[in-house]
Amino acid sequence: MNEATIGPDWPAPTGIESVVTTRAGGVSSGAWQSLNLGDHVDDEPAAVAQNRQLLRTNLALPADPLWLSQVHGTVVVDASLVRPGVVPTADAAWTDQPNRVLAVMTADCLPVLLTSRCGAVIAAAHGGWRGLAGGIVSQTVGALPVPADQLIAWLGPAIGPNHFEVGVDVLEAFTALDSAFGRYFCARAGLPGKYLADIYGLARAQLRATGVTEVYGGQHCTVTDPRFYSYRRDGGITGRMAALIWRR
Repeated sequence: MNEATIGPDWPAPTGIESVVTTRAGGVSSGAWQSLNLGDHVDDEPAAVAQNRQLLRTNLALPADPLWLSQVHGTVVVDASLVRPGVVPTADAAWTDQPNRVLAVMTADCLPVLLTSRCGAVIAAAHGGWRGLAGGIVSQTVGALPVPADQLIAWLGPAIGPNHFEVGVDVLEAFTALDSAFGRYFCARAGLPGKYLADIYGLARAQLRATGVTEVYGGQHCTVTDPRFYSYRRDGGITGRMAALIWRR
């Protein structure tokens, strides 16, 4: 499944597996072509089910991923407490169990993967701007039973800082938390009240604030890279990639 995935460029400890899918290698058609993994975007349910089965088979996953019903919130679930077949309403999950596959779906929002340096604990979080402003990063780090300075983070493909146009409401949501967050917003010339936001910079700053200092990734832009789904580029009708992490 090489063309259908990219591997995170981070020094994950032995036994930690992680991957992000692209839009290649599946069976969906039209706006969702082809490896759409989202079952909430009006794609054919049978195609999504087949794509998810292809994902598990081609990556030799040890189990079905724990799919989440993501709502741009700040709920973090302990995967060990989720019964088989249940889809929790949450935007992050963590586990200290081997062979439990965590997943978050994105198409411009930021996937954040975390592992402890020793590989005993892993987590995956979905960071849209609302989730980041609400505290999904600190909630996820705080839920883990290890000190923050023992964590490593990777930031997956998301909308890049040259394409994430937001309004003053988004700027104010972050500067209300910390005025220093204003440095990650650039006013657009000739467009009053419009800014370009750096979602990668915001996430890095929030991770640093929690005590996570070893952060990797952040070089992909979903808008400009045709390998990825992009909600903005594709006019709101598109599929979803998945960022996955598990411990052998």
